Amino acid sequence: MTTFLYSHPVCHDHVTPPGHPEQVARLKAIEAALSAPAFDALVRKDAPEATPDRVELCHPRSHYDRIVAAEPQEGWGQLDGDTFMAPGSLEAAMRGIGGNLAAIDAVMAGEAANAFVACRPPGHHAETETPMGFCLFSTVGIAARYAAEHHGLTRIAVLDFDVHHGNGTQDVLWNEDRVLFVSSHQSPLYPGSGSRAEQGAHGQILNKPLEGGSGSVKMRAVWDRAIDTALTNFEPELILVSAGFDAHRDDPLAGLNWHTDDFAWLARRICDLADQTCAGRVVSSLEGGYDLDALGESVGAYVEVMMERGA
Repeated sequence: MTTFLYSHPVCHDHVTPPGHPEQVARLKAIEAALSAPAFDALVRKDAPEATPDRVELCHPRSHYDRIVAAEPQEGWGQLDGDTFMAPGSLEAAMRGIGGNLAAIDAVMAGEAANAFVACRPPGHHAETETPMGFCLFSTVGIAARYAAEHHGLTRIAVLDFDVHHGNGTQDVLWNEDRVLFVSSHQSPLYPGSGSRAEQGAHGQILNKPLEGGSGSVKMRAVWDRAIDTALTNFEPELILVSAGFDAHRDDPLAGLNWHTDDFAWLARRICDLADQTCAGRVVSSLEGGYDLDALGESVGAYVEVMMERGA
């Protein structure tokens, strides 16, 4: 088997104002990193565009309609203090959703061992009725519900190692007993959620807040413990990953001080779990990461492990 990479040129059309950290250059940095010879074996796929009914797996139709109405014909539309839209932003977001759903179909069919979805805008801050934090739709939340509804899965793990708490994913999956959501994140930090007390309607949400500057050793201990206990006992049939790379020590938006090889370590531990419980099925979706060099290097390190384990 192999690793599939989903992306689409329209994700470059989601243009943010000058100086905004969630910029087109992020995707260009990833594309440059994954163009190295080491990644020649990646099977590259155009992310299909999701249909509005897929969005309704996690959001009311009124939320989708609000996003449609906010997309400008030129310049920028602004949804909140830091969430913008440009002409093409809606399609870019829908390609991100579609890429995740296609990746799930591929790994469930045994066409790919695992997949990485390199699309933008990100999604893990978008709540049920509130776009925020650069995010329009809950991309991975929708993917989890799709896996449950369309593939009949009853044990789906969503892992989020972005430096910011995935408040949107938590919100849309709060009542979803088929999904175990595990998040590590710097605390205190935007968006201010993610305490250990936030456990979901069925005790299926595990938040692992980390202090600023806590570094690699603490992170590895936390994820080792979560994987060896809760996640192994849960025995997921599929693992979805909100793959944010902004915990890197060079990232300008936070300060957990992780290193590039920490993301390779995370990939290996996630694959260990997947090999043990679900025939290696992992679908990872790009979230944050705002230092361009660190982002390219970290995605490369993560995807390289996925390719090695999926071969």
